[in-house]
Amino acid sequence: MSGQPAARRPSLVRRLVVLHAVLSVIVLAAGGLALSAFFAQEATTRFDEDLSQDILDLVAGASVGDDGIVDAPALTDERATRAYSGKYWEIVAPLPAGGVKAHARSRSLWDSPDIALPAGGAAALARTPGQPIFYDSVGPVKEPLRVAARQVLMPGAKAPVIFMEAADRSPIDADIRTFETSTGLALLVLAGMLIGGVMLQVRVGLRPLFRLRTEVASVRTGKTDKVAGDYPAELEPLASELNALLAHNQEVIERQRTHVGNLAHALKTPLSVIAAEAQAQPGELAEVVRRQSDLIRQQVDHHLRRARAAARPQGGGERTEVAPVLEELSLTLERIFQDKGVEVDWRAPDDLFFHGERQDFQELAGNVMENACKWCRRRVRARAEARGAQQMALIVEDDGPGLAPEDRQAVLKRGERLDENAPGSGLGLSIVDELARAYGGSLALRDSPTGGLAVELVLPRVEA
Repeated sequence: MSGQPAARRPSLVRRLVVLHAVLSVIVLAAGGLALSAFFAQEATTRFDEDLSQDILDLVAGASVGDDGIVDAPALTDERATRAYSGKYWEIVAPLPAGGVKAHARSRSLWDSPDIALPAGGAAALARTPGQPIFYDSVGPVKEPLRVAARQVLMPGAKAPVIFMEAADRSPIDADIRTFETSTGLALLVLAGMLIGGVMLQVRVGLRPLFRLRTEVASVRTGKTDKVAGDYPAELEPLASELNALLAHNQEVIERQRTHVGNLAHALKTPLSVIAAEAQAQPGELAEVVRRQSDLIRQQVDHHLRRARAAARPQGGGERTEVAPVLEELSLTLERIFQDKGVEVDWRAPDDLFFHGERQDFQELAGNVMENACKWCRRRVRARAEARGAQQMALIVEDDGPGLAPEDRQAVLKRGERLDENAPGSGLGLSIVDELARAYGGSLALRDSPTGGLAVELVLPRVEA
């Protein structure tokens, strides 16, 4: 079992929120641009209408003198009388060779050049006689101008006359910028509200899915044995299928355990008969038969334990409280080794749980602690602790003679005994190592600070 965090995976909530945010930004940006363009067009159109009306007033008040010169009306917009006021008008006549001849101009133009004609010059106005053309230009003091030009054929005039009205367009540009800024801020606030709303909507909408995940985790850690929540119609089939899968897995496990039990009974009964017969008929052959039958029984127990561990699915719902098991083992071992005066000092947090069956943890801890009691002089220390959210460690130390580094791998081999005079079959640490690995854990041997051997078991755990 690895203590490394799982690789970060794409989030469904993040995907939905990001997708909605992108779509919202696109729609709101397009809407903002469209609103700004519409407002700018409407503001410019209203401005053009005022210019068009000023041209009509200018045309209506103008007259043609005997010399063919067009005279401006006596009264015009008061602003046109102030120099560079931003309100200008001019009456010109196109020349055959190109260019124009000024008939009259507003005092506001003062000594500045004539108002520029639209693109295409007088020819463009000649193509739409009587209809105004609106365009942008630059004023005497470099201010932006909106110009309306119109070609008119007046009675008494020898040639068409061009009337031009111009006004500083800075006010409408300022209005357009104000509208764009206000619209942008409003759309940003709206975008934030939409994104916040969809986050709330997704969280509330997917809450049953989060609850299902929590219940599945509770089943995995052994807090519950099935998914029992009330779920919407879309998730109810999934919850039912999960419960069916859990029931099927449990049935498979029970069936495997039954087969293992049957096999144990089928093998141990003949072995017991053989051992009893050998005991009833003393002799060298009987002693060999008895020793070999004991070895066969130990080997059968060993492989049955492995089969039982392999049949148990990893991540099942079993959980075992560590402290009571260590306390029980300590009391039992102190009674067994009371002639030797062994003292077992154990420590474990009350909220530490082994992720597996109690019987397996008893076997793991019991073998390691019993081995320490056999080889210690008097004291054995057992300490259990959490190693992250998914692992725990059991460290058992003794004050015995210890074990040379070159011999540590040998004692983990099945049936290996470094001291033939010591009691046991040589299977203890081998069983512990294989059972620990079956749970995704590990076993390590090192020197103990007390002078003997330290055995460290790393095993899966679940939170309380």
